Amino acid sequence: MEPAVSLAVCALLFLLWVRLKGLEFVLIHQRWVFVCLFLLPLSLIFDIYYYVRAWVVFKLSSAPRLHEQRVRDIQKQVREWKEQGSKTFMCTGRPGWLTVSLRVGKYKKTHKNIMINLMDILEVDTKKQIVRVEPLVSMGQVTALLTSIGWTLPVLPELDDLTVGGLIMGTGIESSSHKYGLFQHICTAYELVLADGSFVRCTPTENSDLFYAVPWSCGTLGFLVAAEIRIIPAKKYVKLRFEPVRGLEAICEKFTWESQRPENHFIEGLLYSLDEAVIMTGVMTDEAEPSKLNSIGNYYKPWFFKHVENYLKTNREGLEYIPLRHYYHRHTRSIFWELQDIIPFGNNPIFRYLFGWMVPPKISLLKLTQGETLRKLYEQHHVVQDMLVPMKCLPRALHTFHNDIHVYPIWLCPFILPSQPGLVHPKGDETELYVDIGAYGEPRVKHFEARSCMRQLEKFVRSVHGFQMLYADCYMNREEFWEMFDGSLYHELREKLGCQDAFPEVYDKICKAARH
Repeated sequence: MEPAVSLAVCALLFLLWVRLKGLEFVLIHQRWVFVCLFLLPLSLIFDIYYYVRAWVVFKLSSAPRLHEQRVRDIQKQVREWKEQGSKTFMCTGRPGWLTVSLRVGKYKKTHKNIMINLMDILEVDTKKQIVRVEPLVSMGQVTALLTSIGWTLPVLPELDDLTVGGLIMGTGIESSSHKYGLFQHICTAYELVLADGSFVRCTPTENSDLFYAVPWSCGTLGFLVAAEIRIIPAKKYVKLRFEPVRGLEAICEKFTWESQRPENHFIEGLLYSLDEAVIMTGVMTDEAEPSKLNSIGNYYKPWFFKHVENYLKTNREGLEYIPLRHYYHRHTRSIFWELQDIIPFGNNPIFRYLFGWMVPPKISLLKLTQGETLRKLYEQHHVVQDMLVPMKCLPRALHTFHNDIHVYPIWLCPFILPSQPGLVHPKGDETELYVDIGAYGEPRVKHFEARSCMRQLEKFVRSVHGFQMLYADCYMNREEFWEMFDGSLYHELREKLGCQDAFPEVYDKICKAARH
């Protein structure tokens, strides 16, 4: 009984402290207390529930039978909306706080919410090398299932909670994208319910205009109800090489060269200052040297970006064998490096061994509990941005990031961008090598002002024919937005499919200038 009494006393003292200081004070100034005591346990319960549910559903093969019924229900909701006079735009009924994007979707309160309960893996066809999934299937679900049967996605974005629908309607990238492109480029078919309630399937050869217009459209052309995605054979480990590089010119040359080597299955760079980086290259393998095996995903292991930094500090190269699923989610436990701002002692060995098995807190729960005051503080004093620029512009881009926001570490991930129709494509008619520059953290530039600094950065990205990932805060006006993105096919299809009265334009849905 003594431990229970002690726990009860501690809980009582904590509640009294919260009452004295006020909940908002605790959430802003001592957020780690709330996260450790409440959000971590709650996040663990969420993860266990969804993992068990996905496993049971797939084993019982109930998902395919229920899928058609659920799609018909979505069609029914859309048709009822039309019969009632189409008075407001439609959107999915999924609460805004459940998304991985830090943006709070206020439109959910004014638009017609269409309930879409589609979160199952429908089929794995190893002969055709295709997995068919519903839009709310997460990357955690996908890797848990596919790696257990010896398969994987060619492009499997980092965080467990990212969903297939978000990665298609937005975008997704991984360190294999220099071979396979963005997440949309490994998709072979989309199934949607359109603004009139009809069902359509689109592929590169069937309804191809819609197939190429859907990515980056943020749900403004129809409701995604299923997708078919390529799969490839998986191996047990990633043989990962770590190479510290100093000097901006040397970093850019080395990174570009490695990105063009087809033998590299994976490549990424972590930039710790303007002239210090670690470049990592990896290949999948079934064999591993036991002395170099590193199960980096285990809860007691150091956060990956801190582990990588040790190679820079000791100025030595390294070779490790990392289990494939651990590699795919190497940045998950620390949410890249965002968790160090929420739990400053999170990488301490004592914390990792005692509580690391509950990390990370769900991003959705962090959003739900942050409150308006904290959200505004984050908006003004925190940056979460991914800018996609041609690889040839990398040196200029890194200088611009350094001068405009000064956030480190910076994530570098190369990808090929095919010349295909749609919102995002190279300026010319040929496939081009691009790089994703990811900046997540507190800007260290003097007198940082979110709107002016980000508009300056967006202007540079437009000038080099780059693109901004749309999950992040976007400060462009409408003219600037459509200068960055090619809206010709998108607008043509919105008119053809009757979307103007059914869904907001993508700019109105995501840009701050349109929402404020």
